[in-house]
Amino acid sequence: MKKTTDAVISERQKQILHIALEIIADEGYSSLTMRHLARASGMKLGALQYHFRTWEVLMRAMVEYLGNEFREILIRCGEPLTIQRIAKMMLTEDAQTQDRVWPQLWAMQQVEPLVSDLLEDIYAEYLLLLETALKNAGNPSPRAEALCLMALLESEVLFTGQGRPWESDRSAMHKVILDFIDIRYGE
Repeated sequence: MKKTTDAVISERQKQILHIALEIIADEGYSSLTMRHLARASGMKLGALQYHFRTWEVLMRAMVEYLGNEFREILIRCGEPLTIQRIAKMMLTEDAQTQDRVWPQLWAMQQVEPLVSDLLEDIYAEYLLLLETALKNAGNPSPRAEALCLMALLESEVLFTGQGRPWESDRSAMHKVILDFIDIRYGE
């Protein structure tokens, strides 16, 4: 698991990335443009390009920022990373602060190959964590089962995330998922 970013970003860049994620969450990924982001950040396009020279640089920074947030949550989760701990981490409110962002990024990756490639890196890391935890638990099919768990945990937000029709069922769904995982992989 990578614990630090390759490039150090400034506090202002973090603020801009946070604003970019808010635009995606509130207005959809198609609303995020360099000009819109500059206006929303209270700056001119040239000033934004000082921080993120191109769209590609912005996309790379945004996905790297999300990946680092994911890694920070994992670090707080503690060791050893068991299936139960990973599942609880993925279902906590901490991990769900980006409820409205991830579905938009999933959609964005369908039209932005760069975003697709970058998100695949995060998912590969996530898959490896689940697969390793399953191997350590002696699971005979760790990769297939890790993919199944990843699909279950990731899709939860699509159905019960903030603003979704079944949002009121979220707590019950979390309980069912965690009960299933406890029965299947009890610590």
